[in-house]
Amino acid sequence: MAEASIFITGAGSGIGRATARYFSERGWFVGLYDVNASAVAELAEELSGPACHGQLDVTDAAAFEAAVADFGEHTGGQMTALFNCAGVMTMGGLDQVELADQVRTIRVNFEAVVIGIYAALPLLRHSPDAVIVSMSSASAFYGVPELAVYSASKFAVRGLTEGLSIELEREGIRVADIMPLYVNTPLVTEQKNLLASVDRLGNHHSPEEIAELVWHAVHGKRVHWVAGWRLRILSQLGRYLPFLERPIMKRVSRRQR
Repeated sequence: MAEASIFITGAGSGIGRATARYFSERGWFVGLYDVNASAVAELAEELSGPACHGQLDVTDAAAFEAAVADFGEHTGGQMTALFNCAGVMTMGGLDQVELADQVRTIRVNFEAVVIGIYAALPLLRHSPDAVIVSMSSASAFYGVPELAVYSASKFAVRGLTEGLSIELEREGIRVADIMPLYVNTPLVTEQKNLLASVDRLGNHHSPEEIAELVWHAVHGKRVHWVAGWRLRILSQLGRYLPFLERPIMKRVSRRQR
C-alpha cells in the first residue's frame, strides 16, 4: 500500500492523464477513473507505480460511490487527495449549443464535483492531511460570452471550494481549486466553434504544467491556484480595478473582422 494516494476523475486524457503520471512518478498510488475505460486501463499499464482503474460516469452517484470503494480496497480505506478533473465544454453562442449539452456541462462540471466530494469524504476523513482539489477556470473570474454556461459551472466550483475550504478545515481537510486559462487539450483543440478569446489569450498551458500546479495545490495552503502570469495580472486587475473587467472581457472575446 502506498503511503499517499490520489483519486483522479477524467484520468483518461488531458490534465487528468498528465496528473496521474506526475503523481505516480513521485511515488503516489493513483486511482484512474474515466468514462473511457480502455483509456485508463492503458494508462495503468504505462505507469511505473501502483495504480487501480475503472470506468466512471461522474454524474452517477452510485457509480462514484462504487469507484471510491474500489479505490479504498487498494489503499486501506484512505484517500490523501481527491482530484475532480473530469469536465466538458462546448463553445458557441447560446443558440449554437443544444440545451442538452448545456445541462450536461452543469452536471459534469459542477454536480459531479459535489457527488465526488460526498462519496470521498469517508476516506478523506481517515487520511492525514487530506485535500480536495477541483478544476475551476479563468472563466470563474468573469463570465465569458459564448461560454456562459461553462463559466457558470466554474463559478459554482469556485464558490463551493471557498465555502468548503472553511467548513472542512475543522476536520483537517484542505480544499482548493485550479484556475487556468485555455489548456492545450482536446477539450479546446477539438471545438467546432473556437472562440476569439482563444486566439487573443492563447492556448499556452500544457497538461503537464497544470499537473505540476495540482501537485503544488495538494501540498500548499492556498485556496485558489491561478495558472500563468497572464491570468495573475487579469485577476489582480479585477480585484483592484473591477470596473475594467467587463471592457477587458468584451475586447478579448471580440472577433476580428
